[in-house]
Order: sequence, then structure tokens, then C-alpha cells
Amino acid sequence: MKASRLAALIAASWLAASALAPAHAEQPVPAKQLFGAVKAPAKLPPAPVGFYAKGCLAGGIQLPNDGTYWQSMRLSRNRHWGHPRLIAFLETFAQDAHDKVGWPGLLVGDMSQPRGGPMLTGHASHQIGLDADIWLDPAPNHRLTAEERETLSATSVIASRSEINPNIWSEDHARLIKLAASYSQVQRIFVHPAIKKALCDWAGRDRAWLNKVRPMYGHNYHFHVRLRCPEGSTTCKDQAPPPPGDGCDESLAWWLSDKPYAPPDKKHPPKPPKPVLLADLPKSCAAVLTAP
Repeated sequence: MKASRLAALIAASWLAASALAPAHAEQPVPAKQLFGAVKAPAKLPPAPVGFYAKGCLAGGIQLPNDGTYWQSMRLSRNRHWGHPRLIAFLETFAQDAHDKVGWPGLLVGDMSQPRGGPMLTGHASHQIGLDADIWLDPAPNHRLTAEERETLSATSVIASRSEINPNIWSEDHARLIKLAASYSQVQRIFVHPAIKKALCDWAGRDRAWLNKVRPMYGHNYHFHVRLRCPEGSTTCKDQAPPPPGDGCDESLAWWLSDKPYAPPDKKHPPKPPKPVLLADLPKSCAAVLTAP
């Protein structure tokens, strides 16, 4: 999108969201459309701005499509951008996964858009360049073609809502996730509750790393790695630390119960979420959008 057109959309969005907007003003443009339209990073010093689910990314760097021990997937989405801290982590993790676990190579899914922000489809987070999805499939023994990267399906390791598929899940999967949790810069790892249960059963006495591994549905074919805000960052808001303990307690039992799937209250149905607007994000995200 041309800079002039984007600037006009941003200005219109701010006006429409303003309390001073006339009654006949057009509806503000959702932030996901503004950020989803930008194809290149902001030429600014690298900085995650805001919170993981409410922010943007300045000075993003693109993960190369191929590394010695990784391959990027779904290239057409243009979501393999991140803060330099995330890029460095993935490069180190890919090498360590090969050397320490024997993992053939990582298949890297969504990271962030070139300037972060809300995405047109999918994730609520991944907005500040510190999140990455890693497929639970190991990389094949050849470089995938562009078509394969778009069409190859990720494999679910889940047999049911509470159990893994023992024909697909392996100890190497557990070792890979444990390795990811071992890095000090990793804040959380999100996995399907059944995977968390399998890790709890497998861990043995060494359980401290399990604190970072948190259950969340939607992670049956990949795990989601979230890094801490870089030290000294003044624009990044960290997530609160996970509760103490290994997380293999009542909190996990709740995820494995029927409670997350309880039918909605018909008398008080939830209101549809309002679209996130540029005005809802940190003010500096407007400058990130309009930067060269």
C-alpha cells in the first residue's frame, strides 16, 4: 500500500474513533487492516511496542526462509518477522534442537507481520515480534518447495481433548519442548492441554521447566514460544510470570474437564468483540505504521 493512502486511512481511523467525530463519520478502519496492508518493516530502531496482544513492532527483521536446521512455512502470509532477539533465539534453538535432541530441523510457522500489530486472520497475540509458532512435525530431509510450504498440513499429535496420540507423539517431542523452555529469555510456551498432561507424566523429578509450559487449546499441531521483553526496553510490556509450581495440578485438571466447553449463558450471551482500532494500541504504533 502506498504511504499516502496508508496515511489517509490512519488519519480517517483516528478521526472516526475520536469523541469529536461527527455523527455521519465513516467507521474507523480496524487496525488489522492497516497493519495487514504493510508489506515491509518500519525503518526504525528495533523495539517491541506494547503488549503481546496489543502492540506493534518497530525495526522488525525477517527470519530467512531457510537455515541449516529450519525452514519457514506459509511464506505467502508474510508473517516471519520479529525483533532481533526472536530471530537470534530461533537460530540458536534450531541448532541446539539438532545437536541436543536429534531433531532434523524446525518448521517455523507464524511469527509477526512486518510491523507487528493485529493480524487479518488468526492470532490475537504475535503483535510485538516476540512470539513464534513451531510445528510439531520435524523438517523433512529435503528443502520444501514454495508450493509444499503452502499446502503441507501440520500433524496433530492429539487423539482426544485429554489424550495425545501415542502413534505420533514421541519422547523427542517432549525433549524438544523441554529444551525450548530451558532458555532464560523464554517467558511462556503454549501447548494443547493434552500435551501438557503428557509432559507432566514424562518429566520425572526435573520439573522446574514445566512452569513455563502453559495449556491452551488450539495448539495441537504446534507449540507457541513467547520471549520476555528485552532488558532495558521502555516500550514493551511483559506478561505477568506464570503461577508458582509445575502447573500439573487443579489448573490443568480444569483444562481437561468439560468446563472450558460449557455452553454459553443463553440469558446473557457474550457480546461480539469490537474490532481493535489503531487508537486502542500504543500511540507510537501510528508512527510505526507511517515510518519509511
